[in-house]
Amino acid sequence: MLDRFDLVVFDWDGTLSDSTAAIARAIQDAAADLGLPVPDDATASHVIGLGLHEALARAVPTLPPERIPEYSARYRVHFFAREAELALFPGARELIADLRGAGVLLGIATGKSQRGLQRALEQAGLGSEFAATRCADQTHPKPHPAMLLELADELLVAPQRTLMVGDTSHDLQMAEAANASAVGLTTGAHPQEQLAACRPLALFDSLTDLHRWLLPGV
Repeated sequence: MLDRFDLVVFDWDGTLSDSTAAIARAIQDAAADLGLPVPDDATASHVIGLGLHEALARAVPTLPPERIPEYSARYRVHFFAREAELALFPGARELIADLRGAGVLLGIATGKSQRGLQRALEQAGLGSEFAATRCADQTHPKPHPAMLLELADELLVAPQRTLMVGDTSHDLQMAEAANASAVGLTTGAHPQEQLAACRPLALFDSLTDLHRWLLPGV
């Protein structure tokens, strides 16, 4: 299967990092701090990966525009309090190492900010593993295809030779819009039936299962 692809692009939160619950709770806690209706778990999780304004419009629709900076500051306080406890999903390091060993280019396309991704990569010790990254504050956010198209262009890879790995329908829709392939992981923010509706090449319950599919026998 891997011979179909020159570039594998990963989402971060909910795909490589087991961070969905921490992000959703920070979204909820920030709303509570501002006295706004607190979104339920499903709503708070569903917006992970979107750009800031679209995410807030869905998760906290009564948030006045002039209070977005205040909300964002409270979100950061709550997320930072949990950030040091976050860990990679089992099998993440092995998959990354074996893909690199197979000569495949690796990228990241994430709804995180550049600073947030840099912190996460440094904490995980993966800063040198990815050839290029795109974050929500660099270009159009998901599900717009810009992240994947820009990564493919930077790394001189055709979008058709690119595989997106993500845990949300935003990831899979981005891949479709970029004319790239995609697989879904059920480890993060969106339920399996929602991912399946996006018609990915395959769905996996773990990175270990994805590893076996991409690199059988390794």
